[in-house]
Amino acid sequence: MDALARDGLPATEVLLSFDDNRLASLVFGHYDQNLAHIERRLGVVISPNGNHVTIKGPRETAEQAGRVLKTLYTRAKAGAPVTLGEVDGAIEESNVQRSLFPAADTGKASFDAIVTRKRGPVRARNAAQDAYLRQLKRNELVLAEGPAGTGKTWLAVGHAVSLIEQGVVERMVLSRPAVEAGERLGFLPGDMREKVDPYLRPIYDALNDFMEARHVERALQTGMIEIAPLAFMRGRTLTNAVVLLDEAQNATSVQMKMFLTRLGEGSRMIITGDPTQIDLPPGQRSGLIEAVRLLSGVEGVGYAKFEEGDVVRHDLVRRIVMAYESASRREREEREERMRAAVPEPQAPIESETEGLKRTLSRERPR
Repeated sequence: MDALARDGLPATEVLLSFDDNRLASLVFGHYDQNLAHIERRLGVVISPNGNHVTIKGPRETAEQAGRVLKTLYTRAKAGAPVTLGEVDGAIEESNVQRSLFPAADTGKASFDAIVTRKRGPVRARNAAQDAYLRQLKRNELVLAEGPAGTGKTWLAVGHAVSLIEQGVVERMVLSRPAVEAGERLGFLPGDMREKVDPYLRPIYDALNDFMEARHVERALQTGMIEIAPLAFMRGRTLTNAVVLLDEAQNATSVQMKMFLTRLGEGSRMIITGDPTQIDLPPGQRSGLIEAVRLLSGVEGVGYAKFEEGDVVRHDLVRRIVMAYESASRREREEREERMRAAVPEPQAPIESETEGLKRTLSRERPR
């Protein structure tokens, strides 16, 4: 069946024109890959012609595709890159617009954003990220858990950079458990930074996304940005700082309590992790899981939960994560079913030979 008439919906044709050919080509992507991605995601047909596009499909999705292209053009005009990730973000944003405002001209919804000097406004790409950013702006402590690729750490670093640039805090402290080294960093060669660099590479990558490399290096030298392994946080009180603990699922219960009590005046704390990727030795409780359970509902503590459907990396990564999560759920359900089947049915107590003989003799005894 023609994609334009699927589900019995009448086809609609939406025409768009963009003022700047160069920006339009950025929006369309290399060899129109962004347009092809929108076609696959929304089930429409998009035909470019110079700085014009024709969108054909069911009215609702054709109009949604038009909103996505307008959003991407606005971002390109502001100097933002138009990657496939940005395309996915614009699609998610358009889903919120559609759910909040069914009539396209009755209003406009927009995901929350963080602003840094290097990147300008960085907007959430889906509803989960939007809720996360709002929690970060509203609370002094935020716990975030979910699978890799959902933007937990990246957005936390961007928010931290934004707080420093706005003068809300004076410095940034970045921490991560070094489970692979057994937290025995003193035995590793090099100075402190050389010891922990391999474990904090993802945070460095995020910093370089939001700050110029020379500014990152200068901030590290002056102490505006501090790298502090979790094992070295004991006994400190962190004031006027934004403190980020990444990979918190690998912090023990004792370490998590120690880390949480480092929070000082004028500070913010962000804790991120993936409970499905715990590398602690058997018998050790994850401090992240315990903290989420104990601190739920505490005033000043925010919580953000990401699911496999919130992955914002390559679309294939989203499908890979969902496949693994689905397999994990099936294994868990099968294990629970086997445990239920292994529980024996209640049986009448077994009579011993002595008790049986006594009962027989009592029946046979003459009256």
